Amino acid sequence: MPELIKHRLQRGDRLMVFAVGRMFHPNIVRYLGMQGVFDGFWIDVEHAGLTVHDIESAATAGMAHGLDCFVRIPPTDYATVTRCFESGATGVMAAQITSADHAEEFVRWSKFAPRGRRGLNPLGFDGGYGSVPLAEFAERANRDTFIAIQIETAQAVEEVDAIAAIDGVDLLFVGPSDLSQAVGTIGDFTGKDSLEAVDRVAAACRAHGKQWGAVTPTPAYAALLAEKGCTLMSVTNDVKLMSAGLGAVKDAYAEIW
Repeated sequence: MPELIKHRLQRGDRLMVFAVGRMFHPNIVRYLGMQGVFDGFWIDVEHAGLTVHDIESAATAGMAHGLDCFVRIPPTDYATVTRCFESGATGVMAAQITSADHAEEFVRWSKFAPRGRRGLNPLGFDGGYGSVPLAEFAERANRDTFIAIQIETAQAVEEVDAIAAIDGVDLLFVGPSDLSQAVGTIGDFTGKDSLEAVDRVAAACRAHGKQWGAVTPTPAYAALLAEKGCTLMSVTNDVKLMSAGLGAVKDAYAEIW
């Protein structure tokens, strides 16, 4: 089993991760895992609409090459959350959170009693397909499952300190595209309002002993966020890798293309 993203963040490591979604195939995860350059990955169910079987395939491929993973999902229902854990992902990330109350509900969907109200079914991967005693399963899951909350709406920025204070939230995650939309400057990730929002995320995490991460579309943006204390950076995804590969081929054959 790979070392958990949650545990590495708690230790203070900076993690470089990738995302899979639109062009997902388990061989992408296998290939990137073989290269030994990434610390983990996340699965985009918010936009790509991947199935439980896709999550199982991705998580299995990652585990085979020492990569832990989490799943980004729309925070619509508790069953979607628990299926991610039962499929082999050790974490979930809620997109489009609108308030601290919204984030608290998501945490309660992700945790067993006494912290939450996740349905107690040990028959998935995380319960050893029924081989782990219920009390042990619930205690381990509550301890080790990873919960990230995306900060990408105007109200989430306003309530970011309260969100960071929630017991069970391990990471706040900046979505720069939607964040720029929320502050009224679409596509301007380094504008004054966008960076002020990022600074509020960083300050809230410092105040409550939490870590934060972000999608980092450019090396310059990643370096800027690193200076501000970002410890989980999502630097590429399956679509961007395809685009970069095509660009490299065209450049290599430019003289005869």
